[in-house]
Amino acid sequence: MTAITDQTVAAPVSHPTLTAGAPLPRAGAGVGDGDAAGLGVTAGSDVAGSDVAGSDAASRTSDPAFVLHEGGKIGIGLTVPLRDRDDLSLAYTPGVARVCTAIAREPELADDYTWRSNTVAVVTDGTAVLGLGDIGPAAALPVMEGKAALFKQFGGVDAVPICLDCTGIDEIVETVVRLAPAFGGINLEDISAPRCFAIERMLADRLDIPVFHDDQHGTAVVALAALRGAARLTGRELGDLRAVVSGAGAAGVAVTRILLAAGIGDIAVADSRGLLSIGRDGMSPVKAALAAETNRAGISGGIEAAMAGADVFLGLSAGAVPEPVVATMAPEAIIFAMANPDPEIEPGIAHRYASVVATGRSDYPNQINNVLAFPGIFRGAFDVRARHVTENMKLAAADALAEVIADELTPDHIIPSVFDERVGPAVAAAVARAARADGVARR
Repeated sequence: MTAITDQTVAAPVSHPTLTAGAPLPRAGAGVGDGDAAGLGVTAGSDVAGSDVAGSDAASRTSDPAFVLHEGGKIGIGLTVPLRDRDDLSLAYTPGVARVCTAIAREPELADDYTWRSNTVAVVTDGTAVLGLGDIGPAAALPVMEGKAALFKQFGGVDAVPICLDCTGIDEIVETVVRLAPAFGGINLEDISAPRCFAIERMLADRLDIPVFHDDQHGTAVVALAALRGAARLTGRELGDLRAVVSGAGAAGVAVTRILLAAGIGDIAVADSRGLLSIGRDGMSPVKAALAAETNRAGISGGIEAAMAGADVFLGLSAGAVPEPVVATMAPEAIIFAMANPDPEIEPGIAHRYASVVATGRSDYPNQINNVLAFPGIFRGAFDVRARHVTENMKLAAADALAEVIADELTPDHIIPSVFDERVGPAVAAAVARAARADGVARR
């Protein structure tokens, strides 16, 4: 049996070796997240019919998605009155000059007297947008507007879409660093792997505000919370489970790392060339480091070798897993097939062999949706003016999310609904506590 591949939804495009400062050639739709599984395909994002949608004016006027998007989904609102000359003289000149002078003397006052402490920049280069691939910054703007709307609705956080017309690592980092004084945090979005790893790391090193790549860590937090629920429902601990991750891109790497930190029993990761293992050819530095920490059982070959007897499957790719391979999993298996729009394992098949099934789609139970994580994480970080998002803050977010429905678990309810009003406050409070414990809180 051949190894199951982790191809993107659109036609694959070969990438050159990427180094700091090297721009990524734009090839139009079809560039996903390298050979990273699931990063042209994002958990919690429903994509369908994108190849023909809106191809003519008539369809745009009748399509409710286009009607809703006309004029954009977000705008700027005032937080102070501007009713008369007195209001204007305080909000603008001459009153504003006194505030500016104070901030010039004490720069930290910008957190008290501007929007900064509650505003995040949602930054993309448009290279790995949903399941659409590299569609460029302008085409990515509707997604970034949507992200900003979710920040506001579910976390009370103001967000500004920043769509960059550059793809070089150094270009992106330098641009964001120069924009950063106006923002309290940076949310990186839909930037293809492996560049996303370097960009996040370099920005975190240079900035004294939270930097968070949601495609990695939002997915990881929600996946861990859901797995905690599934394990509890089936009477097990994370340490009892052997897991298989399909996809070694941004989300696959982040999910694997958070599960390791949470104490998973063992975990093997597969990319398009097979299982990551020490000494395997063709691995990037990120994958080589992951290989050294995973697959303690020493399984080699394709993903089907690891699936035999596995307790958990976590799909973060577009590679379909045949039913005979699914059938080899252990009893009471847990399957999270998170690729969109087509899960790696069709839910009807998954239910034949698994006690718990989750997907990235909103039309099935147990949706692994990042909106359960990122609004609360930034809300909590902003509440204590955290300098960074630490690993403990992510683990705390996952634990809090799992606890929201700990007493309400069923096979079709292992993760809260995105509309559960308990989620945001619970995640925010846990993140704030963890930030203080880790010494990254300013207050």
